[in-house]
Amino acid sequence: LANKLMIMNGCGMLTITDRHMDGFNTELVKSMGLDDKTFPAKYVLGIISREKDKMTTPDELLDRAEEAGDFRLLHTARAYKTYQTRLKENNALDFDDIIFRTVELLQQYEDVRTYYQRKFRYVLVDEYQDTNSAQYLLTALLAGGYENICVVGDDDQSIYRFRGATIENILNFEKH
Repeated sequence: LANKLMIMNGCGMLTITDRHMDGFNTELVKSMGLDDKTFPAKYVLGIISREKDKMTTPDELLDRAEEAGDFRLLHTARAYKTYQTRLKENNALDFDDIIFRTVELLQQYEDVRTYYQRKFRYVLVDEYQDTNSAQYLLTALLAGGYENICVVGDDDQSIYRFRGATIENILNFEKH
């Protein structure tokens, strides 16, 4: 799967990184001429992370910000686009990209999707109450071959909403 992601990302070597990201993110915000008090790197990266959890591309976020006339979101969307460009220039993915790009890969390439659907006859997901939209899509794509999926979770123990987890994934599981 990593080889397929490297091809899709257009690079020969793929680095998945979270080390040194604070400096990278602070430099990104400053290089865009944004005030780091109004747009702290942690805030900007948090928005980017939540948007990736919803499978939102930089261009989609930019369109949404422009339609809403939201000044803060507009600058954050521009930072998202620049952030992704810099990651690609450095042959890197951040943690959120691991799932985002894997979902894109499985959605866009039927042969790859079929290979992994056949490889995993059964899919088991623990702590399903703490999954986000991208993780839901990933499990649905992987389980799509045999449609053998088992999820374990407790809606009373959902604690990762601040990270993009959506309780609806477990509450609506049987509907999907």
